[in-house]
Amino acid sequence: MYRISKEFAFSYSHQLDGLPDGHQCARMHGHNAVVRITLASQMLDPTGFVIDYGDLAPLKTYLDDTFDHRHLNDVVEFNPTAENLCRYLYEFCTHTWDWPVVAVAWSETPKTWAEYRA
Repeated sequence: MYRISKEFAFSYSHQLDGLPDGHQCARMHGHNAVVRITLASQMLDPTGFVIDYGDLAPLKTYLDDTFDHRHLNDVVEFNPTAENLCRYLYEFCTHTWDWPVVAVAWSETPKTWAEYRA
């Protein structure tokens, strides 16, 4: 199995519902996010790619237009945890493009990652 990944970076704010009083994530706060999409295939295209990295440009455009410098509570209709955002982006990518997506990971800080995979 061949696997490739590409990362995209942007900034956003959010606040999370359902947390105890005083929890830092219950307040509006911001992150510098990194989203990593992983694609896999048993076979390569005639050039020798799983997919040309340049073909992922529409995802960069979508992330910039939809999430960059936005308050995510105003963008999505669910609690914008990293876990929920991973699944949302996984489903968005697999329903929008014919890409062999196997996972989407979301990092809110340099030391934390959430991931959704099929």
